[in-house]
Amino acid sequence: MKFKFLLVFLIMLNLKNTLLANETVNLYDFSFEDIDGNQVNLEKFDGKPVLIVNTASRCGFTPQYADLQNLFLNYKNSDLTIIATTSNSFNQEYLDTEDIKQICLVNYGIGFVTSSPMDVKGSNAHPIYAWIEEEYNEKPKWNFYKYLFDRNGQLIKSWSSMTKPDSSKITNQIDRLI
Repeated sequence: MKFKFLLVFLIMLNLKNTLLANETVNLYDFSFEDIDGNQVNLEKFDGKPVLIVNTASRCGFTPQYADLQNLFLNYKNSDLTIIATTSNSFNQEYLDTEDIKQICLVNYGIGFVTSSPMDVKGSNAHPIYAWIEEEYNEKPKWNFYKYLFDRNGQLIKSWSSMTKPDSSKITNQIDRLI
């Protein structure tokens, strides 16, 4: 009797683990805190293409905020979502969100979603970035790395800091998604 019970238990445990392993994690399974301290659940963007860019306010690439804003304005009537994840992982971001808001809102007039500072690399990386690294073997090597996700929340393409957000390399990929 004990053997049958143990056998049934092991079969059930294996079935549960198999079902869990088949669950596909995607971008919409994550959340973060925005620049105003509000929780943003990415599931609200489910079915929409998303461009995530890790940003910093005191970086040589910071002027790309203007390009991101142009991209946002060019696609504002589509369902593309743009998210800037501010980060001090490369020691070029303010730690105070009010200082970051000054750069984003006053200097660049940002209209897209912006996060509170988060780690984008290392053992303390935000779960989004830990997932991108684990699932796609991708991680930002510097500020302003760009990650484009399809309507299923899967990474399609990424670009380095050198590629401007509104470049044709990126807009061509976005156009295929929308």
